[in-house]
Amino acid sequence: MPLPLIVHLDADAFFVSCELALKPELRGTKCAVGGRERGIISSASYEARACGVYTPMPTARALKVCPDLILLPHTSGLYGKMSRRMFDLCETLTPLVQRNSIDEGYLDLGPCGFTTAAAVEAKVRGLQARIARELELPVSFGLAANKLIAQIASKLRKPRGFVVVPPGAEAEFLAPLPLGKLPGIGAKTEAALAERHGLRLVRDLTARNESELEAIFGPGLREMRAIALGQDDRPVETERDDAKSYSQQETFGEDIGDFAAIERVAKGMVDELLPKIRADGKRVRTLTVKVRYPDFTQEAHGQSLESATDLEAPFYPLIAPLLRAAWRRRRPLRLVSVRFSGVEEGGGQLEMFAQDTEKRRRLAGVLDHLNRGGREQVVRHGHQLTRDPPKG
Repeated sequence: MPLPLIVHLDADAFFVSCELALKPELRGTKCAVGGRERGIISSASYEARACGVYTPMPTARALKVCPDLILLPHTSGLYGKMSRRMFDLCETLTPLVQRNSIDEGYLDLGPCGFTTAAAVEAKVRGLQARIARELELPVSFGLAANKLIAQIASKLRKPRGFVVVPPGAEAEFLAPLPLGKLPGIGAKTEAALAERHGLRLVRDLTARNESELEAIFGPGLREMRAIALGQDDRPVETERDDAKSYSQQETFGEDIGDFAAIERVAKGMVDELLPKIRADGKRVRTLTVKVRYPDFTQEAHGQSLESATDLEAPFYPLIAPLLRAAWRRRRPLRLVSVRFSGVEEGGGQLEMFAQDTEKRRRLAGVLDHLNRGGREQVVRHGHQLTRDPPKG
């Protein structure tokens, strides 16, 4: 069965939580971070929120709705430091961490080699507990098969929430939720959809036919319907330039189930990505293979080398076992993708058998030069003799 390998982390009342880590005696009180003079509330504790204090409410109004509110000034440099430490802890679990903002981000657990949903949940709960223990920060997690569902799930049971959506249950999970839970639908849009069109819950939207949705959403109807069904194929992208990833995918014209043919396609992607990695002066450590089924559920599996490289050969033996590990359902596939992460600078690396490795690197550079221009003139490996997309 596919596993929920995408995680969304959403820190709870982040600025206030950072301040309370320094002032634990204030835990459980109505407090907020904000300026007293002509300021606004930038973060409020959940006790303060229960009294009607929200972000970004003017401070003067917040003090009227909650007269015993404790105002905390911003501590310079604290929030960035705590954010870095929080995401550094995430990177002890997986190298694929997208730092979306100072208090939100995504993790891709594909490279971690999990085989059961219980193992995934245990590891992420362990990370949640470690962040609470070492940083004294409460965080909420959503686990799902894609970024969209993980993000929505993480916000449902705050603070200290933990929601798992099994792969394949995306539409069922979203159906009873208010439309305002979907990204892109703000309070005004939610109210207008309810008043003008009788759309209040996600299931109300998915029940309408295409012509009705086109009249409401115009050219954005297909995107809106895909969101309402929980479909999302965005990858987790590391934010920092020195930790970028390289990826490529192929959507087949017809769903296919030929393992050997798909393996050739995946190896062909390796052949196309490594020259780009060499051209950038980088080396990579982790290879992840992802498959997607016709029902848009997907699964990924990854493995890391002991040391980063910019050569194809060390990765070829990983393709078949990673493809088998990801392709558990053994049904025809709609898409396969290859992703390289764990990116390092190419220079200054000592390697075992360095002389032989350097010879292969120079040969690869020559072949890269000969094959520039978009058309391969030199065949490197046997799998390149069959490069056409496989048929169904």
